[in-house]
Amino acid sequence: MSQDLQKLLQKLDDLLPPPPPPTDWKASVAFRWRKDARGRGFLQPVRHVHRIRLADLRGIDAQIRRVEQNTRQFLERRPANNVLLTGARGTGKSSIVKGLLNKYARTGLRLIEIEKNDLVDLPELVDRVSAREERFVVFCDDLTFEAGEAGYIALKVALDGSISTTSENLLIYATSNRRHLMPEYMQENLDTKYVGEEIHPGESVEEKISLSERFGLWVSFYPFDQDEYLQIVAHWLGSFGCSPREAEAAREEALQWSLQRGSRSGRVAYQFARDWAGRHASGKKGSDPLSRNKRKGV
Repeated sequence: MSQDLQKLLQKLDDLLPPPPPPTDWKASVAFRWRKDARGRGFLQPVRHVHRIRLADLRGIDAQIRRVEQNTRQFLERRPANNVLLTGARGTGKSSIVKGLLNKYARTGLRLIEIEKNDLVDLPELVDRVSAREERFVVFCDDLTFEAGEAGYIALKVALDGSISTTSENLLIYATSNRRHLMPEYMQENLDTKYVGEEIHPGESVEEKISLSERFGLWVSFYPFDQDEYLQIVAHWLGSFGCSPREAEAAREEALQWSLQRGSRSGRVAYQFARDWAGRHASGKKGSDPLSRNKRKGV
């Protein structure tokens, strides 16, 4: 190679951004998978980790028990499953995952958040953490796919279907409003065939089911009724320093708030409580319960 060419390549290399820094595993208990300007993936520590507690999640005790049991098995190095949490929006699907991290970070649980567009990097991510002592949950929130997306194939292969496998210290937890992670159309139902008394779904339906069934544990979430919603409102108002009498006085406004939002979810209840407590604080010390307890290493 000529000296001129070497100089040219050096100048080009100098113009490119530097490689991403090595992962600082002590900087946080949660990380995000990111891409630099050259498309190279790296793990970015999350500086301000969500502090929600499992005890703050109301009306979903059965769902918490199932996911927590699976996570404890994983932390104790016993068999455990990848988890798909599906159902109504704002009912606590992603909050369970954050609450588990808050509870079990001290026992080695770590969370890696990844966008669905980056799921094609799962093999590289697995290689990055396979030699670590910690136990990693790769978390993809609000997961949905359209037909033909690269991330769909990558996730399907990672869950079950490749000659390689994910490392022993890694599980995948995903949330979605759709049970089968993809939109479903009337035409697909018309493709269903009936052979005697047997039902044979069309190929497109089978393809959509094939991804969700690769998650070993399905956990479903449902909309809250009025009483459950008001109980959640009262809980959050209490956490903001409001008295039971004040929570009772806020009931009518809480119901109107949910009607305006078109939903009686835990998220809507929390948002109402923040608004109501802020408007009626009048000198109270009411810190956000999700920003408290910022203990080192948790």
